Amino acid sequence: MTDTESLKRRVRDTIDEHDEAILDLAKSVHAEPELGYKETETTRKVAEAFEGLGLDVETELAVTGARARAGGRNDADADTADAEDDEFVFAVLGELDALVNPGHPAADPETGACHACGHEAQLANLVGAAYGLVASGVVADLPGAVEFIAVPAEEYLDLEYRRGLLDSGEIEFFGGKQELIRRGYFDDVDCAAMIHAASDTPEREVSSDFSSNGFVGKTVQYEGRESHAGGAPEEGINALNAAMAGMNAVNANRETFADEDHVRVHPIVTNGGDGVNVVPADVRMESYVRAKSVDAIEDANGTTNRALESGAMAVGANVTIEDFPGYLPLRTDETLVTAFNGNARDVIGEDAVFGEHQHVTGSTDMGDVSQIVPSVHPWTGGFEGSAHSTEFGAVDEEMAYLLPAKVTASMVVDVLADPEKRAAVREAKAGKRSTDEYLEIVRRMRNTREAAYMGE
Repeated sequence: MTDTESLKRRVRDTIDEHDEAILDLAKSVHAEPELGYKETETTRKVAEAFEGLGLDVETELAVTGARARAGGRNDADADTADAEDDEFVFAVLGELDALVNPGHPAADPETGACHACGHEAQLANLVGAAYGLVASGVVADLPGAVEFIAVPAEEYLDLEYRRGLLDSGEIEFFGGKQELIRRGYFDDVDCAAMIHAASDTPEREVSSDFSSNGFVGKTVQYEGRESHAGGAPEEGINALNAAMAGMNAVNANRETFADEDHVRVHPIVTNGGDGVNVVPADVRMESYVRAKSVDAIEDANGTTNRALESGAMAVGANVTIEDFPGYLPLRTDETLVTAFNGNARDVIGEDAVFGEHQHVTGSTDMGDVSQIVPSVHPWTGGFEGSAHSTEFGAVDEEMAYLLPAKVTASMVVDVLADPEKRAAVREAKAGKRSTDEYLEIVRRMRNTREAAYMGE
């Protein structure tokens, strides 16, 4: 019988022994932020940490990702194993990319990139868990394998660059986890876990039982006709007016969205014209349409596209609306939530777990992973300021960068060591979508809608 508590003590002690290396990694990543699908230095740092543990590392996953597997059967074991005894694989994830906030004190002066969302803490959790499980030798004492995956491009931004990657065939999806799913990297994974820094939570607390919105991303181009804005505005077709009319039509529909669907639509204008004395002829917008379920996303998106098109109709402009797969809603797994929370109480304290089940209206591509395998995505404390803001940052380094790794690695031990937990996870996985079913949904979100009213 596996002495689970002894294994977990070894894991936690080993993380303590490597605390300086874990903290140095977090600080180095924080100091050199990189945007999605550009995280070459960040990936190198993570890969070197894995290699230092003696792991074989595969790089350039979905452009800039990396992974390493520890434990599990070797080839000889696989040859003698029962054909139906598929190896259990637990994936631990961390996100490589930064976001853009030029005003953040740690922002890159050239790109505006910064880790105002705590992804450096995710990588500390990923590498810290690897130290705990691998350097301790514990992973060799467990049935199953652990896949450590450094994931690119979670923040859904820098879309022109990603559009270039899409057009050149390097990616199909803007999100890194979507790309990894498409490329088969989760085909043999049974469950997945990662952590995320919580906004305005300097306390030593965690929250793991929640769901999130999914979304469709869109670009909108209104095409009008230029003319002199003062001398002959009647000769032009004002594309900015079309955009404003479209946005007002979106706003007119807000009260029609059911409260329980948690719909959020938040368009921005990225190009409003070329000069104040010229009637705008080329106006560009971007938006998300978020909601709690796939059906609600599709319904709200259809309503939003109809409203945006009405702006072009109103002034006689043309409009092109391009929809791109955003992220699917996150659904956490009960077995993993219970295991994470139990270890959080052991590692951090009895009062560490806060909050009952809640739904958050933001989005993450961990939602996509949760659609195909049981998943957990806890919020962890040690940070102050609102995520993505200039004030966001770690204020308790042990809580931000070390304690979650102990909890995550201990959770992995609990699940792998317990046949009942493994069976519960696999039963939950059997109720998830297949990769093909998932891809059918997200590919259905990719659409182009064109309407021409000029000259009518």
